[in-house]
Amino acid sequence: MRRVVTGHDENGRSVVVSDGPVPRSREFTSLPGWVSRLPWATEPGEPVHRDGEDPTPKVTSLLPAPGGTRFVVLTFPPDTAMADPAFDPVAFDREQRADSPGLAELIAPDGTHATPTVDYGIVLEGEIDLELDDGRCTRLSAGDLVVQNATRHAWRNRGDRPVTMAFVLIGADTGG
Repeated sequence: MRRVVTGHDENGRSVVVSDGPVPRSREFTSLPGWVSRLPWATEPGEPVHRDGEDPTPKVTSLLPAPGGTRFVVLTFPPDTAMADPAFDPVAFDREQRADSPGLAELIAPDGTHATPTVDYGIVLEGEIDLELDDGRCTRLSAGDLVVQNATRHAWRNRGDRPVTMAFVLIGADTGG
């Protein structure tokens, strides 16, 4: 995946300041096919870096504070990968906590979670089910959008191909 970042030159003109792979990207060894990428992040009240300085190395929590943002791209392998006898859920949890601090701790063993964020999600490739508290699933396909309003949910890839989604997490005051 390629990331292009714009900024300004010394004369204030817009320029491309970075063009290359997403530097904060991880292909999980504990669950082949699971890929996590953090292309960008902002902190509340922080001014825009006109030089395009990469904020991702400084991110210590994947959950943004109210007013902050995280741009995350995930690839989900088919759910059958977790049924494989070689799958080690303890190793996967350890890798998740290292890759996604702040968020991984909120994920239950069945994959359900709720975050104090409003998330804008876009299915880039494949089909995936969004499961909510009532157990009902809504099928999403490439090009579909979802607005996740701090509700408990899980992502289910019941197909036989990986699914890639892009998310923008916006830290929110969820009133609780």
